[in-house]
Amino acid sequence: MPVKLSVVIITFNEEKNIGRCLESVKKLADEIVIVDSFSTDNTSAICARYGVRFVSRAFSGYVDQKNFANSQAAFSHILSLDADEEVTPELEKSVLAIKENWQHAGYYLTRLTNYCGSWIRHGGWYPDKKLRLYNRDLGQWEGLLLHEVYQVKSGQTTGQLQGDLLHYSFHSLEDHLKQINHFTTIACQELKLQGKKPGLWPLLVKPPFKFFQMYLLKMGWRDGFAGFCVAVLSAYAVFAKYAKLYLANR
Repeated sequence: MPVKLSVVIITFNEEKNIGRCLESVKKLADEIVIVDSFSTDNTSAICARYGVRFVSRAFSGYVDQKNFANSQAAFSHILSLDADEEVTPELEKSVLAIKENWQHAGYYLTRLTNYCGSWIRHGGWYPDKKLRLYNRDLGQWEGLLLHEVYQVKSGQTTGQLQGDLLHYSFHSLEDHLKQINHFTTIACQELKLQGKKPGLWPLLVKPPFKFFQMYLLKMGWRDGFAGFCVAVLSAYAVFAKYAKLYLANR
């Protein structure tokens, strides 16, 4: 018997993205659950047009919010998406096939990112494998404040799905810079929780190495100007994270 599948998404002011995301899962979702952090734009109105179950809850951190969202699903088998992601037809077929023959605790999806209108296939951004299709009874979201990861329980197996999950990350350089400022502040807090108190050497060594790694070793140059921007701003993010930590510990 096919399993029933809940598509679960956490949102905050996602009117630019959520319609595209919901449209892409209409054929594979047996229900759609949105946990929204009190959006002030048209996110809720757009979701209402798709008949989703809409839950409002103050944001409590990515790990806790996503585990809470899982608990709101009617079915144990879950596809967890971000609002700025879209399921391709090939991935849709893979998910539908897995619903007919579920074998593992979870399945990895390959994410392909669109950056300012360009698809990024190098620099370490692709293939970006994420475990997003899973049985919630056999794992949970884990992590500190940032970079949450879904972990299946010890002894459980995982599989890999065919087809890309499209990720519409940044529409402009301004969007990227805003996210860097926000995320590096959270990353700095994570480092403090881990007891990290670095000197100046990470500021001197890690940012240029990040650029060298992404742009040359992982051939980010093959993605043209977009690949160059990704490498430069990724290096800057490393600098900002450690600069904030250095200043916080002075």
